[in-house]
Amino acid sequence: MDPVIIVGAGPVGLALALALAAQGVPSVVLDEGSGKEEPRPARSVVLREDMAAWAERLGCATLRDEGVRWVGWRSLRRKQQTRRLELSQVPHGDDETSPSAPLHIPQHALARGLRAAIAGQGLVQLVTEARLDTIEQDADGITAHTRGPGATWWRGSHLVGCDGARSTVRKLLGVRFPGRTAVERHAVAAVRTELPWPGQALLHRQPPWRGSDEIAARPLPDGVWRIDWLLPPRGELVTPDALVSRIRDTLAGWCEGTTPPYELIDTGVHTLHHRLARRWRVGRVFLAGDAAHLLGAVGTQGLDEGLRDADNLAWKLAYAWHHGGSETLLDSYQSERRTAVASRLRAADQSLPVLRGGGGLRTYIPGGTRGHDTLLTEGHLGRGPLGAPPEYPHSPLAATDPGVRTPVATRPGAPVRDVPVTAPDGATVRLRDRLGRGLFLVVLVAPGTGVWDRRHWKSAGLMPRLVETVRALPARAEVLVTEAYPGAAAHAVLLVRPDGHLVAAFSGVRPEELYAATDASRGGATPREAGKAPGDTAPPKSEEVPRPASEPAPSSTANGTG
Repeated sequence: MDPVIIVGAGPVGLALALALAAQGVPSVVLDEGSGKEEPRPARSVVLREDMAAWAERLGCATLRDEGVRWVGWRSLRRKQQTRRLELSQVPHGDDETSPSAPLHIPQHALARGLRAAIAGQGLVQLVTEARLDTIEQDADGITAHTRGPGATWWRGSHLVGCDGARSTVRKLLGVRFPGRTAVERHAVAAVRTELPWPGQALLHRQPPWRGSDEIAARPLPDGVWRIDWLLPPRGELVTPDALVSRIRDTLAGWCEGTTPPYELIDTGVHTLHHRLARRWRVGRVFLAGDAAHLLGAVGTQGLDEGLRDADNLAWKLAYAWHHGGSETLLDSYQSERRTAVASRLRAADQSLPVLRGGGGLRTYIPGGTRGHDTLLTEGHLGRGPLGAPPEYPHSPLAATDPGVRTPVATRPGAPVRDVPVTAPDGATVRLRDRLGRGLFLVVLVAPGTGVWDRRHWKSAGLMPRLVETVRALPARAEVLVTEAYPGAAAHAVLLVRPDGHLVAAFSGVRPEELYAATDASRGGATPREAGKAPGDTAPPKSEEVPRPASEPAPSSTANGTG
């Protein structure tokens, strides 16, 4: 079968190629450039906990070597500290007493790490100096033409435009890209120096010296800091002399009036736009990352959302590539991701007048400063409507509630908690470690399994019936066992999508309900199944299973009929 064609070799396109390869799908990545990453420390990105973990699972080794997880967060207003938070260095599920630490890394280092992972991956073909100029679709696939030194035609099953804000793919499709221009402007510098808050990120509003109404400082490795100064939406040009003056004044303001020694490494001016493509799918062509959306004001992170696009799309394309996914499954990418990003943009746009409006009365509203600080903190730390991982409760893939579900701390459509689980080989791993392989996960909550001999688990309690049920599911699934899951009672069974979003939780083993929920989450019957005789994929009958005296443990991966 033809590979997936990915246009654009930025972090989103590279990550999508790796995610497809992890699920056995080949791809061709068309890179308009030379394949070399220009070092630009002032152009860095912040990855939230979920996307940093995903990139690491894809094999991006540079995250640990060239990225920094913040140990804390500080907010200042004028001369007063308004907030200080210690940030957790462990995934949620173990420690929820403090927010999880984002990871800060230069974008070129992230891209280089993804390219290095691709170099060891035989299913990805990376083609440099290949500029797309034609797309043609038919019932069986995509034909694309590139110009350059090796001008040629490419044939693929699907095509994904990850080619940035000026996307050629989007323009060839004729998809509109409305929104707001120059929502925020920032002067940026990467500076090697010592600040009073090692390892901590800082947001300083209305500093007592002139230069900016808002300054952010975020640590990078080797004593380097990225410093951002919020600029007026229009107006002043940032000259080299003016930027040096900002640096000296800011460092002196933070270091008791004396500018410490510093080395200026890189500079830039970043203009942030808010835009949202009208359509993210046109037949066999999809848009992802900056080709589909632009955001970034008040601390939101566009690359986070681009990587979430890739994570969401990868398992759906992989399912379609292997099994012939339904239109419902492929349409759900636009429905889920466009809705989530639109909500993020709406939250940012609603916050901007409050945070960036003039002084006057709002300065004197009781609690106003605390509210503004909370909004900005959420944007920068990836919390609340400005930054929390998305949920898809109204997805076209959402299973209808048959009235037999059991509540857990995770809502249907939300990302599951990263709890320890027992894998099919008996090893204890994190739940996240089992994601990204194209498998649905069926997680049994079984307290006390740690004391049982695994040799007896396959024939104990609920396990035989659960294994039989999972083998009959309409999509490939894996059985896992956990000692506990937040909010879940003993013997609860959780169904999790391949990208880690909860489908539903049930009390005990319910074959009919598990089958129906899995079928809904894969978008229903595939075109290849349309010719099967009635009953070929019928679910097993449901029956009540008594609660066992002993606790079960995992079985091996089970293949379904999908």
